[in-house]
Amino acid sequence: MQSPTTTFLLLEQAKAGDNPALSRAFERTRRRLAVLVHCKLSPRTSDFADVEDIVQETCLRAFRDIHSFTYQSPGAFMRWLSTIADHVIVDRVRYQNRARRAGDDVPFRSESNPHGPDPATSATPSRLFAQQQAVEQLLARLDALPEDARQLILMAKLEGLSTAEIAAHLGKSREAVAVLLFRAVQRFRNVLATERP
Repeated sequence: MQSPTTTFLLLEQAKAGDNPALSRAFERTRRRLAVLVHCKLSPRTSDFADVEDIVQETCLRAFRDIHSFTYQSPGAFMRWLSTIADHVIVDRVRYQNRARRAGDDVPFRSESNPHGPDPATSATPSRLFAQQQAVEQLLARLDALPEDARQLILMAKLEGLSTAEIAAHLGKSREAVAVLLFRAVQRFRNVLATERP
């Protein structure tokens, strides 16, 4: 096992009952998770509100199941959240017009539910707006890339897969994936360069 990351330390604190540590871990990954969810959704269902709903549901499920998470390597937490997001998306599609089954949602603390968890974030509206703008700008930049380049960047930079894991997924050599990833990052940088005055 590689040396632990800051995320690892936050998750260990969260497993020991430190809910603010878990909130900080979610905040560290929230933007990457929002971009990943956006790219996983079909074009007809990917408006920003749906992305935020899915990210929130993903965080709630992760909060509920944090004790089942096992650290394996850097990036393991993001891969775990990505898997949970996959399940949330499938559930949304499957149960879109049906009533949600009891027990799926984690209700926040209220008068009627005094033992529920506190909300995971205390972000102000201006911070939320700034985060939303940053995510929308990143999504627009990713959408400007060809599909193959976008997928490589998502697998490497957002899901945290190694070049060997991407190569196995794509059925290519690790060296070929490294070259393709380099070219995809170069294209992304070119998109950024054309935006700057």
